[in-house]
Amino acid sequence: MLSDASTTQATARIVVVDDHPIVRRGLIELINDVPEFDVVGEAPDVSTALDVLSEVRPDLALIDLSLGDGHGLELIKQIRAAELNIKMLVVSMMDEALYADRVLRAGASGYLRKEQATENIITAIRQVLDNKIYLSPSATARVLNRVATNESPAQSPVSTLSDRELEVFELLGDGLSSRDIAARLHLSVKTVETYREKIKTKLSLKNGSELTRHAIHWAMRKGE
Repeated sequence: MLSDASTTQATARIVVVDDHPIVRRGLIELINDVPEFDVVGEAPDVSTALDVLSEVRPDLALIDLSLGDGHGLELIKQIRAAELNIKMLVVSMMDEALYADRVLRAGASGYLRKEQATENIITAIRQVLDNKIYLSPSATARVLNRVATNESPAQSPVSTLSDRELEVFELLGDGLSSRDIAARLHLSVKTVETYREKIKTKLSLKNGSELTRHAIHWAMRKGE
């Protein structure tokens, strides 16, 4: 007599990349509560993340945008360039309207605001693992509306910045000097100063002091 073959569901292997230990631990606990998921690694910064991802080759990486030694956008691009074949979902406090398109273009498959993570993280993970794009209902509505009306999205001045210019602008808003930004992004100080000049031009700002004030004001509101 043949016995019934037991069916086992493959476990999705996940790595969590976030520079806040408490947030990282909370995400890990949420994910590990689901039998079909297994967190096999974690990292607080870009360099550690690349090492962990190259070693364990997970199915999915959850990535924050603000990382200790760089920016999540650059990490996404590096993972894609390395052809690690890892799906990526961004979990961040940053403004989805400003960053969602950027992370999708960089190679991620979804964007989830951190304040929505407790309720939606499992749904988002399942959707991305199923080769689908995950965005919030409001972001999805914006995309569909643009397609239906064939209109270009209304752009704020900050949204006209390139990815790297936005990273520099964000770090200026966090109070970092050009030298600190250069070290964080692995650039020369001269290159950072060049980005500062480009940002001033695009945002119609008169000088460095005005740029710094504008960046700090924006940083105070970016998670709203």
